[in-house]
Amino acid sequence: MAKTATVLFDLDGTLIDSTEAIVESFGAAFAHFGAVMPPERAIIRLIGAPLQKMFAALGVDDAQNQSYIDRYKERYSKVCLQKTMILPQVKEALKLLKPFAKIGVVTTKTATFSKEILAHLEIGEYVDAIVGFEDAKNPKPDPEPLLLALERLQSAKTDAFMVGDTPIDINAALNAKITPIAVLCGYSSAEDFASFDCEIVANAFAAAESIAKRF
Repeated sequence: MAKTATVLFDLDGTLIDSTEAIVESFGAAFAHFGAVMPPERAIIRLIGAPLQKMFAALGVDDAQNQSYIDRYKERYSKVCLQKTMILPQVKEALKLLKPFAKIGVVTTKTATFSKEILAHLEIGEYVDAIVGFEDAKNPKPDPEPLLLALERLQSAKTDAFMVGDTPIDINAALNAKITPIAVLCGYSSAEDFASFDCEIVANAFAAAESIAKRF
């Protein structure tokens, strides 16, 4: 069957749950520098943004930001596989889409970590392209990462979708002029998407079903 659609997915909160690994890695970074660990809820509400912005929002100054990121990545590389889970019905969603859609992942996590995690969770085979933080100069909500994914997939904006769990993802899709679909299985609520003209569904499988009905 010819691939007639393109579906781009965010990673954290959309396909996977790596909350435990992320929080632990932030804790390790703050502990390394003898700083007070921010409340867990403060970290969780920032997931989806690039690490630099997350640390800045948590009070780390520009001079130390990269050092904190390095310590974060050092711990994350050790715990990300064992402390990351696939979200419910994700594999079923990818299986549903695969016959008629090219599938990409666009994330503010690095592509290196993303590939390792997807392979570990046995869903990497369904993904045709990954665009990580290091691949684009401007991260989401800038359209650059999404447009780069479409370029790598040799796809047009027509019949292209972005599925994500935060307003960052929805804004990125709108900026790239592709169809956004918000999911509620991650770090945002329906109220967070109230100002957007987009479909809101429960999870990746519900998004896949919605897309499949159009083809």
